[in-house]
Amino acid sequence: MKILLTTLNSKYIHINLAIRQLFQLNKDYPGIAWKEFTIKEDKDDVAKQCAEFDVIAFSCYIWNITQTIEVAKKIKILNPEAKILLGGPEVSYEWENVIALQEIDFIITGEGEIPFQEFLQSYPNLEKVSNLVRKVGDGVVYNEKSVLFDLKNYTILMPYSDDVIEDLKNKVLYVETSRGCPYKCEFCLASLDNLVRYLPNEQIKANLLFLMEHGRVVKFLDRTFNIKKDFTIDIFKFILEHHRPGNVFQFEITADIVQSEIIDFIHAHVPKGLFRFEIGIQTVNQKANLEVSRKQNFEKTKSIILSLSDKIEMHLDLIVGLPLDYWEDIKFSFEEVFKLFAPELQLGFLKFLKGTPMRDKHKEHGFVFDPNPPYQIIESKYLSKEQLNQIVILENALEIYWNKNKTTRTLKYVANEYGIFDFLLGLGNYFGERREFHKYSLKDVYELIFQYADKFNPNDTVLKQLIAIDYYLQAKIKPQTLFLEEIPLIEKRKLIEKLNLNHHKFRYIILPIEFDLRLFEKENNVKKSSNNLIIQYNGTSEAEVIFDNLV
Repeated sequence: MKILLTTLNSKYIHINLAIRQLFQLNKDYPGIAWKEFTIKEDKDDVAKQCAEFDVIAFSCYIWNITQTIEVAKKIKILNPEAKILLGGPEVSYEWENVIALQEIDFIITGEGEIPFQEFLQSYPNLEKVSNLVRKVGDGVVYNEKSVLFDLKNYTILMPYSDDVIEDLKNKVLYVETSRGCPYKCEFCLASLDNLVRYLPNEQIKANLLFLMEHGRVVKFLDRTFNIKKDFTIDIFKFILEHHRPGNVFQFEITADIVQSEIIDFIHAHVPKGLFRFEIGIQTVNQKANLEVSRKQNFEKTKSIILSLSDKIEMHLDLIVGLPLDYWEDIKFSFEEVFKLFAPELQLGFLKFLKGTPMRDKHKEHGFVFDPNPPYQIIESKYLSKEQLNQIVILENALEIYWNKNKTTRTLKYVANEYGIFDFLLGLGNYFGERREFHKYSLKDVYELIFQYADKFNPNDTVLKQLIAIDYYLQAKIKPQTLFLEEIPLIEKRKLIEKLNLNHHKFRYIILPIEFDLRLFEKENNVKKSSNNLIIQYNGTSEAEVIFDNLV
């Protein structure tokens, strides 16, 4: 039997760890192979490559299930004898409608290592394969069993050893050190497995060594990496001893349980820019947290984030649509979390994943959600359809202006002076009325926020000057003059000469501003004073600010 382990990733830079692990565990089986595609690839071409196999095993998630089923249909047309096997979180629960599809032959639910190995060893006699859903005559048989794979079996396995080494630098490389999550957040699939199990330490470190040597971005899949203090510090130490230039490591952590020893270790040993922490705050509303069986001390979370932000790049997450989270609650959470000024703030929307308690009790809260993946909220007792649509517009503005690092100084000022929620909501509506959110130019980004700022508060010259500064600083070469004119040319030449600036090697813009930018960037405080701001361009990297206090 020729069997293919495969999946459709959301983007080229992403990889699928599951099919690599299953391949490594079963690579001695004759006829087994693995290959990845993306959801944007031509489905006919994907099907053609898959149809050469007798069994095609797909790894399924909310982001690829629709495309996977489309490819499965095309495979059956090309090779009616081929068998389609699905596995992964998207088909592990409420699989009845999926197995009913003509093009789907088998489904493995839950953890896949033991059932997949049994499938290979038993095929085509599959009666005893654990957690296998299969068609028998006009019916469906599910051999549900409680099986738990011993993670010690990964001791000598290297998931990436069969990859093309040269490709790893351009991918996000995932590392699994544990399975399970101690928390019971009702919107999350991880809450269904509260038994935390660790892979062998020697395998984790051997895998990390390989990825540090050949890759760049390494992301840990652990739902809460910092559960065990000693383990966390041990892995941190190992990375510090062996990492290569350009390596970046991303961890999902729970901030309010970070022990003081970890904080002290980071301050003492971790260089800036090496680690990224992804922190799911979700909401500041304690009533909403408790309603979904989630515990969080926001004040402690906030203090940890602020204490580590000089060393660690923070990625924060909020969820819109939780039960008991009304419009004003969401606004408050957004304002509070935005003021932490993390480089990335993801504003996600509640999804009713198959198997989660949130999906099971959605009627209690009047939730209406899309029946198709990714099962996103449409409305509830707490948020109307229109309110959710407005927050989607705000999220688009957040992505363009903050997460893509286009106007960070401007939005910090707005957050302190006015309130960021209403500003971004208004900006998003203004932008959306004039351009498509996924089709615009860089010039559009700055012109539209400048126009909106003039409408928002025409008398706030600092706001307009900050937009101009953000615009001028995003370029590597001297850009078109917009929003704020330079000082007169004669004065500019005199100042360049006085300061002995190298105008042969660099280009300069000198802007008259009415506040101290140095103080603002240090303390987020606006102190009125007349200054000339000098921006230097070298043509290859980000523009550089040269502060000058001469009027």
